[in-house]
Amino acid sequence: MENRVVISICGEDYTLIAEESSSYMQKVGSYVGDKMTGILQGAHVGRTDAAVLTAVNVTDELFKAQSSAEQLRTQIKQYVDELNRSKNEASELKREVFRLQQRLNKNSGGGSPTRNG
Repeated sequence: MENRVVISICGEDYTLIAEESSSYMQKVGSYVGDKMTGILQGAHVGRTDAAVLTAVNVTDELFKAQSSAEQLRTQIKQYVDELNRSKNEASELKREVFRLQQRLNKNSGGGSPTRNG
């Protein structure tokens, strides 16, 4: 279902149509508006240049976020691989303990000691 919302960026109204919620689209619009206003005030450029600089800055943020997400995915994969290796090692150690217990039982007469009391 598409939502339609009017947002104001630097005094201009824009109608956005998207499947996301109205509150989300307002949040996006506010973010762009704040970025663009900051550039307009700080760099003393026109709206077109401010829009281009805003797009460049937001794209830079996107690329950095994507890079961070990829690094996190890589790190998580390494943790999962390490976890799987540890599980395999633990299973092998359990099998070894079982084999040693079997051998010990075999060498000591096969039964567990009992107490007469």
